[in-house]
Amino acid sequence: MQSSCTPAPVAPACRLDKWLWAVRVFKTRALATEACRAGSVTVNDQPAKPARDVHPGEQVAVRLGIMTRTLKVVGVPRSRVGAALLPEFCTDLTPAAEYEKAREHRLQHVLAREKGSGRPTKRDRRLLDRLFE
Repeated sequence: MQSSCTPAPVAPACRLDKWLWAVRVFKTRALATEACRAGSVTVNDQPAKPARDVHPGEQVAVRLGIMTRTLKVVGVPRSRVGAALLPEFCTDLTPAAEYEKAREHRLQHVLAREKGSGRPTKRDRRLLDRLFE
């Protein structure tokens, strides 16, 4: 005897490390796995292991250097997707202040001079002036 009720469709799920690689947060899946094991990735404010399944609607926070990217899972791709297709699979909830913090850090890194290198030459000064124009 068959039941007239059909089971509810199961939401697609994917391993966290594979999802992070597929939506281009990390260049390789190994880097994504390593970040998860290091504790740099949280799902819904809970530390997450690489094999944890992610489902649409969950919020993933990834610490990349000094910046923390916050993404909302919208879908689960079959494999790595192109940059143009990213909005179909994740929504970027990262505050603008995080991007500004990363930009400032890069700029300070460029402007930093090695200790003992002396005063900037005229050529160095012109290059710095062009950078700020």
